[in-house]
Amino acid sequence: MGSNPLNLTLRFVLELSALVSFGYWGWTQHEDPARWLWAIGLPLVAAIIWGTFAVLGDPSRSGQAPVPTPGILRLILELAIFTIAVIALIGSQQVNAGWILAAATLLHYAISYDRIIWLLKN
Repeated sequence: MGSNPLNLTLRFVLELSALVSFGYWGWTQHEDPARWLWAIGLPLVAAIIWGTFAVLGDPSRSGQAPVPTPGILRLILELAIFTIAVIALIGSQQVNAGWILAAATLLHYAISYDRIIWLLKN
């Protein structure tokens, strides 16, 4: 189920939503020109982390791992990024969007139980 095209699409949308959440938070927390740095820099750092640390052979990704990472660490990383994205939305006064992102993330992981089991074994 974790590799189902619809679930992979949901995951991709969640990933993009998390990046937008970081950028939105960075933009709304600063009034000076540094807001551009925060709005672009935070999503960029999150995307680099997301793409760099991976489990070798992950069927829901390319299977490649620039920095091979144990499955439990990858799962913690994913959950941390989504959790921080929810907190960023709520901290930006976008409470409903934060709850929607949280619910969609929980749905994704609920239907990706086979991937979670795979991550925990690798």
